[in-house]
Amino acid sequence: MDEMNLFESVKKNLCSCSADLSLDENVEALLKNPQREISVSIPVRMDNGKIRVFQAFRVQYNDTLGPTKGGIRFHPSETIDTIRGLAALMTWKCSLHNLPLGGSKGGVVCNPRDLSTGERERLSRSYVQVMYPYLGPDRDIPAPDVYTDAQTMAWMMDEYSRIAGKTTFGSFTGKPVSLGGSEGREEATARGGWYVIREALQERGMETGQSTVAIQGFGNVGSHAALLGQEVFGARVVAVSDSTGGIYNPEGLSIRQVLAHKKKSGSVRNFPGASNLTNEELLALPVDILIPAALENAITSSNAKLVRAPIVAEFANGPLSHDADDILFDSGTTVLPDLLANGGGVIVSYFEMVQNFNMDHWDASIVNQRLENKMKDAYQAVSRLAERNNVPLRKAAYTIAVARVVNAMRMRGWA
Repeated sequence: MDEMNLFESVKKNLCSCSADLSLDENVEALLKNPQREISVSIPVRMDNGKIRVFQAFRVQYNDTLGPTKGGIRFHPSETIDTIRGLAALMTWKCSLHNLPLGGSKGGVVCNPRDLSTGERERLSRSYVQVMYPYLGPDRDIPAPDVYTDAQTMAWMMDEYSRIAGKTTFGSFTGKPVSLGGSEGREEATARGGWYVIREALQERGMETGQSTVAIQGFGNVGSHAALLGQEVFGARVVAVSDSTGGIYNPEGLSIRQVLAHKKKSGSVRNFPGASNLTNEELLALPVDILIPAALENAITSSNAKLVRAPIVAEFANGPLSHDADDILFDSGTTVLPDLLANGGGVIVSYFEMVQNFNMDHWDASIVNQRLENKMKDAYQAVSRLAERNNVPLRKAAYTIAVARVVNAMRMRGWA
């Protein structure tokens, strides 16, 4: 089945490398299931004085390598299966990038656009109140994700500190810099992804400044991908899109002007000097690099054959279905998988934790240099294994990540 949910897709990727690693069936079974799931109902008083109940989740998938780490989403279509898949993916992402962390993820079923600032704050604080026993710098450290941001983390960190009876900056990451946040955190996912793209292009004898790029998704990750791609890496960004559709100019877009247009109009569409197009049409553009930076299953078996870009870089989590991945590999397309390409966010979150623990603050140049080193090391390890075994980069990445977790399990006496 092509449109399997994200959790099933991650488990299938795990199974694909289990034979190569000679995994015992009991070890494999342990790796395919979360260690802990918390499902709660959160009552929140709304501005009209009435109580509204929100469903919320937290999945702590595996803590073999250390305390779990993962974002919190506010989304109207959130499901426990998606949260399971994202928590599993975070486990392998942390392992691949050699972080002393396990994987987790959280979510609240809501549409934050329908909530006032006060309602979002009360919801954020209520989430921490019910999840408090399971959170903490040495247990599980949340971060921003879809429709949450630095302000959300500030409220949550403050509520955790209030309950703990002491200021605990390290309980959350992705905070404002004034509250122990790290320089470069907001753009980290996109910047880390560009470091990986640069490595992949260099293997092809190309430079980022010679490349054309189309980006699906223009939220935090997609907009930073466009801005950094243009201003730092010198790429020609010819197309971007959001949930309403996209815009295209083969000569290139001025991303700062697109950002201003979206802020004013609420959409990238109808940008002066560009043609409107659908998200599906964007995926089929003749560009060097396609960056899906929105949600899961953007590219499936129904549209994978339309992709013309020789490099697809997954800045989102799970933007390719399993069947689409196979189609693109067979066509010779290089897919830079999510657990490799979008690891920059959790890497800089880890840097934020280190700074908090040491009561330190690094400037942006230090953060970016250390991020670059991490991303290059991971890409080179994955690329070497993929070439040696003649397998997709995704399988090589999972093989490295799973092997590290299994080795740690054996050392701890779990396997």
